[in-house]
Amino acid sequence: MVYGALDIGGTKIAGALVDESGTLIARARRATPARRPADEPAAAVTAVLDELAAHPAWAELTCLGIASAGPVDAAGGTVSPVNIPAWRGFPLVELVRTHPATPAGIGPVLVGDAVAMTAAERWLGAARGVANALCMVVSTGVGGGLVLDGRVHEGRTGNAGHIGHITVDLNGPRCPCGAPGCVETFASGTAIAAHARALGWTAPHGGASDAAAVAEAARGGDERARAAYERAAQALAAAIAATAALVELERVVIGGGVAQAGEVLFAPLRRRMADYAVLDFVRGLPVVPAALALDAGLVGAAAAAAGARVAGSVPVLRL
Repeated sequence: MVYGALDIGGTKIAGALVDESGTLIARARRATPARRPADEPAAAVTAVLDELAAHPAWAELTCLGIASAGPVDAAGGTVSPVNIPAWRGFPLVELVRTHPATPAGIGPVLVGDAVAMTAAERWLGAARGVANALCMVVSTGVGGGLVLDGRVHEGRTGNAGHIGHITVDLNGPRCPCGAPGCVETFASGTAIAAHARALGWTAPHGGASDAAAVAEAARGGDERARAAYERAAQALAAAIAATAALVELERVVIGGGVAQAGEVLFAPLRRRMADYAVLDFVRGLPVVPAALALDAGLVGAAAAAAGARVAGSVPVLRL
């Protein structure tokens, strides 16, 4: 059997065909025109589907899952990603369902991108066998998902675990979501790059001035770049420790584009955890990289669709 998967984010729209073992057998990707009118991100989704549909394995498609930046309305099939302003209540499921290549009878299954990542890491990755875990996506935005008592908990609307919009600074900058001082305003890739530039860092030779470039500068000893990642790590540590105090986590798994910075992020994050995770039952909480790296959203979307096909409901609770 072949499962289709889409992963919608503020930077990229990715698609894949996935087999029963979780292996990606075909890929497609487009940049997200996040600041453009609603029809342009929609056209990028269509282009990804067009490319996947041209692969021979599409003929064996049995189900189709969509992981999207949130908030999402899993029941209504709509999405309102914070980082795609033109999509508010956008009917993403209907767009995918009515694509000419989508087989009749396949109803796309929608989950939040961080819930999908959590399902994937619970199935095949760093949260496998862990009864209580927080899995995070740190990328253009910051999202999260929870494994509680051995089951992925997606919440009533599919948005449970949305740690990026926990306030960590009461007087902090206003987040695109509307609240002040959210984790996302300090720890997203966009925020990291913006803070580094505000401190006077510039990309060498006119190159990209994104979080990956800041990470490379930090590895080379640039103190301004290091300070931007230190600030992000502090915000993440505060939110992680608060979440751990609420639900007694056993492990935290972090993926997404920013996590690819490796120890540039994880070293200050583990150090900062000691400042915030001070109660006996949260002290020493392991914080580890996602095993599936940037494929977790796609694998999780495929898992959601496969489980729904069998059980008639969102399957991540059963992984």
